[in-house]
Amino acid sequence: MLKLVNLHKTFNAGTINEKVALNGIDLELADGDFVTVIGGNGAGKSTMLNAIAGTWRLDEGQVILDDVDLTKMSEHKRASLLGRVFQDPMMGTAPGMRIDENLAIAARRGRKRTLGWNLRKKHIEEYRQMLADFDLGLEDRMTSEVGLLSGGQRQAITLLMATLSKPKLLLLDEHTAALDPKTAAKVLELTKKIVEENGLTTIMITHNMSDALAYGNRLVMMDAGKIIYDVQGEDKAALSVRDLLDKFEEKSSGAVTDRMLLVKDE
Repeated sequence: MLKLVNLHKTFNAGTINEKVALNGIDLELADGDFVTVIGGNGAGKSTMLNAIAGTWRLDEGQVILDDVDLTKMSEHKRASLLGRVFQDPMMGTAPGMRIDENLAIAARRGRKRTLGWNLRKKHIEEYRQMLADFDLGLEDRMTSEVGLLSGGQRQAITLLMATLSKPKLLLLDEHTAALDPKTAAKVLELTKKIVEENGLTTIMITHNMSDALAYGNRLVMMDAGKIIYDVQGEDKAALSVRDLLDKFEEKSSGAVTDRMLLVKDE
């Protein structure tokens, strides 16, 4: 489904502020893979997602999605193939528009636009049922402006918007990091439900090692712009947080931070 070939990206090359963000990334994802990505600050995690999304051009390498070479494709053209949720709950929605209007826009992603009225009664009922499954009371606030919602509610809306049109690839860039632990757990469970029900190929960046182990079928560890550890299936399921910490200390040049240990290992 996704193939990253020898990705290189350096910011401010040739200056005192030069930063090598990606240093030869090679990664292949099968259809339906749910990959969690961990690593210290500056490891290149978000840069890799931005490279996939086309936020900036690579210095070298290829991004191939479902046999289509995206490397030279503009960011807005890639958007029809990708769903993305950011760390900041304020991104990804139109705050001055209602919940149902935001969902209607997301449902049209990648489709030809017309001048017809897009928010029909059947759509409203579909959105109401989807929101009811979230168990956040949002189905009764369909006409509320998204900007009036809490961070967790807004992130749930963003997640639904990113997956309504069933993208070929879902990118989650620390999408629960700005939420309180209880709300973050709720959004993660919603993420798992949506990904599994729709069979979405997914990359989820997280700083939390426990979450990285609890979700997905595969785990990738990054450091200094490289992939230093890649584990999946039964091998991943057998890992504990302690195992992952040992692996991180063995292979990484960075240090373990408190953010990585937010959830107790059980």
